[in-house]
Amino acid sequence: QVQLVESGGGVVQAAGSLRLSCVGSGRTFRRSTMGWFRHAPGKEREFVAVSRWKDYSSYYADSVKGRFTISRDSAKNTLYLQMNSLKPEDTAVYYCAASSSAPDDDYPYRNPSAYTYWGQGTQVTVSS
Repeated sequence: QVQLVESGGGVVQAAGSLRLSCVGSGRTFRRSTMGWFRHAPGKEREFVAVSRWKDYSSYYADSVKGRFTISRDSAKNTLYLQMNSLKPEDTAVYYCAASSSAPDDDYPYRNPSAYTYWGQGTQVTVSS
């Protein structure tokens, strides 16, 4: 059974930091593109950051660029999201996701439907 399990969410004051983790089990994600998405009440699920499988290059949504950092430890089958300078508008449920195979360079990594595996989500609440 393939699983992604997120942890590290919580309540933090504005300008604070959190580090999210996503541990994979049931298969290796070494050749998967892995990403973070978030879903706030009343909004659609939105792309946050991605780590592409081929060279582990990373890309970010404009709203988090310069504040969030995505990284991965293939030996631990784990994806991370370091979130600094948090803002109230970052409040959401954060999900990690993984592709089922090694995608091509034109993989639509910003599109949630491109991912096969999803975690259950972890709540991040930023108070002002």
